[in-house]
Amino acid sequence: MTDQVTTTEPYSSQDMGDDADFVPGARWPVTGILTRWARGLRGFARHRPVSAFWLGIVVLLILMAVFAPVIAPDDPNKPDFTNIKSPPNGSAWFGTDQLGRDYLSRAIFGARVSLLIAGVSVALGTVIGGVFGILGGYLGGVFDLVTQRLLEVLMAVPGLLLAIILVLSIGAGAPAVIIAIAITRIPTTSRVLRAEALSIKETQFVDSARSIGASPWRIMFVHVAPQTVAPFIVIFTASLGTAILTEASLGFLGLGIAPPTATWGGMLGEAAVTLIPDWWMVVFPGIFITVAVLAFNLLGDGLRDVLDPRTRSVI
Repeated sequence: MTDQVTTTEPYSSQDMGDDADFVPGARWPVTGILTRWARGLRGFARHRPVSAFWLGIVVLLILMAVFAPVIAPDDPNKPDFTNIKSPPNGSAWFGTDQLGRDYLSRAIFGARVSLLIAGVSVALGTVIGGVFGILGGYLGGVFDLVTQRLLEVLMAVPGLLLAIILVLSIGAGAPAVIIAIAITRIPTTSRVLRAEALSIKETQFVDSARSIGASPWRIMFVHVAPQTVAPFIVIFTASLGTAILTEASLGFLGLGIAPPTATWGGMLGEAAVTLIPDWWMVVFPGIFITVAVLAFNLLGDGLRDVLDPRTRSVI
């Protein structure tokens, strides 16, 4: 037992082999985690071509959002009352809306707002949920009992309904939408990482850390938390699709970002004002939403297959 605890030499690639799993408790665990990620990404590219394709779509969406001012052919908020509700043509590839604004430009700028809100809200919700999950799983007792009962109350309410209630309570605007979506993502992350923490705290390297006098806080955030990075990444990626759909739903209902700022859901909401909207005002933002949700969901599935130790043997 003493020899295992006092070992300080890190595991080399020759000792572990190219396909060896990362050994918890090595002197530099971050190096082992990075090695595992690099190995997983190589397997991801070789054996998950479909997920790699959707990764490329995600990258394209992010680049489109970042370089929207350069890519967009026109000002997304500039009206043209001589060109109202024009169908797609050579000068306006996606047509124009009820104010004559270029629909392609609005869709491109809508990616910036929709992806930013989804990313910030999911990051906030998954981090908070992850902290509560790791604390509850490792500490247990009253803290775990109280937090789990509160999370069960949140999970009893459908995510979109909960987001609507929160936005109506807090008020419209980007901060309210981000907080509302973040709160809806906390329960799922907390439950998954709590299960991971319950499993990890019973492992030998955690027992070794306890035997040499490591504090519970050090064990949780130095030994347990790094081992939950893989499921955290999967949850984060998969939750982005749900967050985009929730933001679009709030925008469609008029509870999202206030006009004239372009968002995909807001564009659908503006089109639905008329009894029979023009087809291009529904189809194009709908395509963007569908592609973005599919891309993040399928990318999350691929990352789960690569990063989950139970399925890594097939890579």
